Formats: sequence, structure tokens, C-alpha cells
Amino acid sequence: MYRKYYKRILDFTLALISMIVLLPILALIALLVRIKLGSPVIFKQDRPGLNEKIFTLYKFRTMTDKKDEEGELLPDGERLTKFGKWLRSTSLDELPELWNILKGDMSFVGPRPLLVEYLPLYNEQQKRRHEIRPGLTGYAQVNGRNAISWEDRFQLDVDYIENISFYIDVRIILASIKTVIAKENISSESSATMHAFKGAKGNCSKHEFE
Repeated sequence: MYRKYYKRILDFTLALISMIVLLPILALIALLVRIKLGSPVIFKQDRPGLNEKIFTLYKFRTMTDKKDEEGELLPDGERLTKFGKWLRSTSLDELPELWNILKGDMSFVGPRPLLVEYLPLYNEQQKRRHEIRPGLTGYAQVNGRNAISWEDRFQLDVDYIENISFYIDVRIILASIKTVIAKENISSESSATMHAFKGAKGNCSKHEFE
């Protein structure tokens, strides 16, 4: 019942309340992004959601558009400013995703929405991450975030799907708040954000919910 009905009702209600309460903060961040990083303030990108349906993800911009001599964008680490790093470390850049939740593209808790180009690279088990709406936060985000391997992240996503409950969602949200406050595992060892997914290596061991 929770997965089929109540989860979406709670998502819509909490997203609407959050957007109203956080409106002054959203406006202030938008102004700061405009001053420090320029326009556009909102970063938009297509991402696969429920049943691999493509939707437009909204986030606050955190990078510049600096390019090399050949007109190609510089690596993330060179375009990510001090202000952008702060936005990411506090997860304030994710706040526009409340609109995605309100629209029904996303949920508060679920597998993070990744790049469309990754879709052909998943194995059958990893594809299961699209059986539910992607989330603002998820089980992988409170168990290593960007510091764990792709295979472990995907396995954690599947573990969550198989164990969805109101109790687990509350635990993940509370753990996410703790992770954000502690600014844990924002980057991978090889990238300023998260290194690119190159393809499935097979199934990983199952992680049990405690």
C-alpha cells in the first residue's frame, strides 16, 4: 500500500510544503548563482525516470562554461568553482528537484536519476533501478554517496526497491540530513564529482537493511 499509494501522496504534500517554506532560500540561492556563475541559473538535463521514461531534471547551476582552445568544455574539476563546491557539499543545488517531485518525475527517496547515455550499459539487475521513481536521496547516498563503486551503488538501489517501506524512507531521509551536515563522500577518488559509468561488470553481493 505504501509503495503504490501513500509514497506518492506524501511526496506531493511534502514537496509542496517545502517549496512554499523554502521559497526565500530558493530566491536567494538563485540570485547568488546569477551573480557568481552567470546565466542560466538553473541547470537542466534529461534523465531517465520511472520505467526509463525521460524527464527534465532541474538543479541550481554549479559550474562555469569555461572551454579549452578547441571549444570543448574543460573537465568538471576546472569548471567547479568554490561557490559551486559549497552548493554541492550542502546539497542546496538539489533544491529545484522539489519541482520534479511535485510534478511526479521524482520521489524524495529512490535511486538517483543518472545520465540517459548509461541506459544501454546496465545489466538486467541494474535496470531494476527504474522500477520506481528516482529520488532526491537514496539508500546509496547514505551508504557512501560518490565514494563507492558504481556496482555497489546499483546494488544498493535494487536492495532499496526490494525493501521499500515508510520506515526505511524515514531512516534514509534522516541519514541523508546527517550526511549533508557532515559533508561526507561528495567526490570520488578519481573525480571532482563521480567518475563516469563505463558498463556493468556483473551482479554484486546483496546488502541487507538493518
